[in-house]
Amino acid sequence: MNEIRAIADQLARAHDGESWYGAPTMVVLRGVTAEQALRRPIQRAHTIWEIVLHMTSWQREVIRRLRTRVAREPEDGDWPAPPEPAKEAWREAVERLEAAHRELITEVERFPAESLGEVVGEARDAPQGSGVSYYVLLHGIVQHNLAHTAQISLLKKDFAGG
Repeated sequence: MNEIRAIADQLARAHDGESWYGAPTMVVLRGVTAEQALRRPIQRAHTIWEIVLHMTSWQREVIRRLRTRVAREPEDGDWPAPPEPAKEAWREAVERLEAAHRELITEVERFPAESLGEVVGEARDAPQGSGVSYYVLLHGIVQHNLAHTAQISLLKKDFAGG
């Protein structure tokens, strides 16, 4: 398996595939209601809804970086604010996460393996994730998604069935 295919495989396993570590993102989100997604059981911590929007925002930014080779803040911001709470809005947020994931997999599979060592962004900026190779960027989005899936798993423990 080449490196591009391996990265796409890791993204898929973390999102909705058979993962070694435990439940992937979409399994963790299964059954979460809009009301539950807005709960803030830990003061000053993000809600599940906020985390889903953040994950979507950064996946879309990585897609943009793969296409344009330019690093910047995500178009929707680092931590987009949730819309007015509604069952439909929550369903749409999860659907946008799913769509961003599918689009990211497509862009990763199109990305030339010989470009993995190239640097995205002019200078190292850790919060923005720039100044690193595409190899580090792509492994970073896998790690990012896993870290936030773990947060969601912990927040789910606040309500029954978590």
